[in-house]
Amino acid sequence: MGNRTPLAATLAANAVSTAGTSLTLIGVPWFVLETTGSPGRAGFVAFCATLPIVVAALIGGPVIDRIGRRRVAIASDAVCASAIAAIPLLHFAGVLDFWMLCALMAVNGFAHTPGNTARYVLIPDLAEHAGTTLPRAASLFDAVSRGARMVGAALAGVLIAFAGAETALLLDAATFALSALLIAAGVRGIRAAEPRKAEAPVSLRVYGSELREGYTHLLGNRLLLAIVVMVMFMNGTDQGWYAVLLPVHAEAELGGATAIGLLTAMFGAGGLVGALLYGAVGHRFSRRTVFTVCVILCGAPRYLVAAVTGTTLPLAVTMLLGGIAGGVLNPILTTVVYERVPDRLRSRVSGVLTAGSEFAMPLGGLAAGLLVEGAGATGALLALGGVYFLATLSPLVFPSWRTLNDVPGAEPVQPASSVQSASSVQLAPPVGSEPSAQVSSPVPSRPTPGP
Repeated sequence: MGNRTPLAATLAANAVSTAGTSLTLIGVPWFVLETTGSPGRAGFVAFCATLPIVVAALIGGPVIDRIGRRRVAIASDAVCASAIAAIPLLHFAGVLDFWMLCALMAVNGFAHTPGNTARYVLIPDLAEHAGTTLPRAASLFDAVSRGARMVGAALAGVLIAFAGAETALLLDAATFALSALLIAAGVRGIRAAEPRKAEAPVSLRVYGSELREGYTHLLGNRLLLAIVVMVMFMNGTDQGWYAVLLPVHAEAELGGATAIGLLTAMFGAGGLVGALLYGAVGHRFSRRTVFTVCVILCGAPRYLVAAVTGTTLPLAVTMLLGGIAGGVLNPILTTVVYERVPDRLRSRVSGVLTAGSEFAMPLGGLAAGLLVEGAGATGALLALGGVYFLATLSPLVFPSWRTLNDVPGAEPVQPASSVQSASSVQLAPPVGSEPSAQVSSPVPSRPTPGP
């Protein structure tokens, strides 16, 4: 029996951090729509919040290895706690301008990405340290993340309706601080979490060489490349959904922020069920077959249902079922990444995977806002839903997906027979079907003049 404390601490830290950021997922788009009435401006805020995520992922892999995964996770949460807490504090002081909101969200996105990656790449070593299997640990990581998103989204709707977004933001800052403490106290004695001794002195040339290793490994693996391209389109359209389309639809048809919280929680609940189901029985079925069916069902139907209905119940059922399908995806993708990337390159490749997977997110929110203003909400929903559907047909079209069942250079992974206690993937960290980044704002309890 291994030591499960580091794994449990990492899962708990990821859970409280994810729940906290879910509190603010509803905040910014709702705030911007209430105060300006502009979906385009809501999309611009989403662009400012997500572009730094891609930048950090593009360049951050070697930094994580040199500083150490444990230290990066702690520092990342500390910076995010400060950035998030500054928003309501500046708002209370009456000095928060729109550009400050965008800047603080940019800082939050830039700092949050390395911490997410550091926790994610530790999972294989923590699973071995705990004496559990990799598929089981991957399922736990995803299940806990999705459960946290569900709780955070449900709480967000209540807090914003009755206490204002300032309270949600302060609670979000507290969750980042708690996450840092959990990693600091619980992840000890893990060699993979500590800084790696540099094989060469730090220089721009050495850093560039280490960075190229990650890109070379990704470009040399056709399956990983196919996954990144597909997930890039999924995450881009999902950003448009959560940052613009769902808030616009809820404001016009569903009764407000409480409906957004309910629908997001339903999707999270479905994702939790899907992740647990895969961890319990997923090993009995072909990875490729399960993945292909679930990826087609997880996202596009909700765009269609929202476009043709104006009530909450049909969309809630669709999001619950879509969440179940989406919950199956991340354990499969996470396991595939772990199997195909050696530990020495894991931080570097994971950064590249994250950057590629989230490359379209800044444009997704911006495009959704412009589409709503130019073609109306229904036209935007159908357009982005069509993009999502075409992207998810990838496993049926490209030959590289046929290797999804293979475990290269190793014996078959021991199947997970059950899920024990314990995410936009996110491919490293978990990808697809859910927003990988959240934006937040000091939403007043009643509309105020626009920023």
